[in-house]
Amino acid sequence: MSDTTETATQGAVTGPLEALATHITAKIGDAIVEHSLAARELTLRTTPDRIIDLLTFLRDDPQCLFVQLMDVCGVDWPERAERFDVVYHLLSLKKNLRVRVKVRVDERTAVPSAVPVFPSAGWFEREAWDMYGIMFADHPDLRRILTDYGFQGFPLRKDFPLTGYVEVRYDEERKRVVYEPVRLTQEFRRFDFMSPWEGAQYILPGDEKASKG
Repeated sequence: MSDTTETATQGAVTGPLEALATHITAKIGDAIVEHSLAARELTLRTTPDRIIDLLTFLRDDPQCLFVQLMDVCGVDWPERAERFDVVYHLLSLKKNLRVRVKVRVDERTAVPSAVPVFPSAGWFEREAWDMYGIMFADHPDLRRILTDYGFQGFPLRKDFPLTGYVEVRYDEERKRVVYEPVRLTQEFRRFDFMSPWEGAQYILPGDEKASKG
């Protein structure tokens, strides 16, 4: 694709999005903290107390018609006071456009559930709770969906250890699955490529065929 063709394509996409951003801010600008247009995508940021108002508007407004909720997910920023972003991805088949909505929230604040607006949000919000511990107020069934019953912690938080806290195995003597604290067979070793540990000092079978030049 030539630069001219690519520029024309980007313009064809960003034009409607710029018009959409202008329309949304004119109609419900008090619910939008900020908006941005980058990489041919429109992103709106709102607050927990206005997320339902904004989602409802985006679904019902004739110039929006974002009637499909494609995803709800979390992003962890542990160094930030409002640690999590809750991100909603919406699709308008009628307008052939997508929009992203973000809400910032801390560990103790619940985001109103989007289930009354988009019933499909139910499982997405359960996953965000399961992976990040993000709470959703008035969710009809907020419980874990991917991890096992009794799982401790939230695996996608950046301070969650890669090894986890508990390991699962089948015990032949007890004839059942058991849960035990994670036990590492050896301590973590830093790789020092100047160490003889890191490479064989002899010719491996087949290496003698390699060119030495």
